[in-house]
Amino acid sequence: QVQLVESGGGLVQAGGSLRLSCAVSGGTFSSYNMGWFRQAPGKEREFVARINWSGSVTYYAESVKDRFTISRDNAKNTVYLQMNSLDPEVSAVYYCAAKASYEDFYLWGQGTQVTVSS
Repeated sequence: QVQLVESGGGLVQAGGSLRLSCAVSGGTFSSYNMGWFRQAPGKEREFVARINWSGSVTYYAESVKDRFTISRDNAKNTVYLQMNSLDPEVSAVYYCAAKASYEDFYLWGQGTQVTVSS
C-alpha cells in the first residue's frame, strides 16, 4: 500500500554536499513522522535524523548535528536530508522510514548508496 522511494545518493568528494530525497506514495504523508537511517558494511543500522508530521520538530544523532538538515514538503509528499561537509565516515546505504505517533518506525524504503571519497 504505502511505498517509500529514496533517491539522490551517489559519489561525492570529501568536503562536498549531497541532498537525499524520499518520495512517499499510497498513504497520507502529512500524518507520518519521518526519519533517516544508515547502514555501513559490517555495521548495524543507525539512526540519523527524524522530523514530525508538520516539520516543526526535528532531532539528530550527535554525530551529524550541524552538518545534516532534515526537512519535508507535505505538498510534494517528500522528505529530504541535506548533507554538508561530508567525509568518508558517513559512507553508507541511507534509508528513509515512516511511523505514526508513539510507535517505532515500521515503513521503510529500499535505500540509496552514499559514497564519500577522500
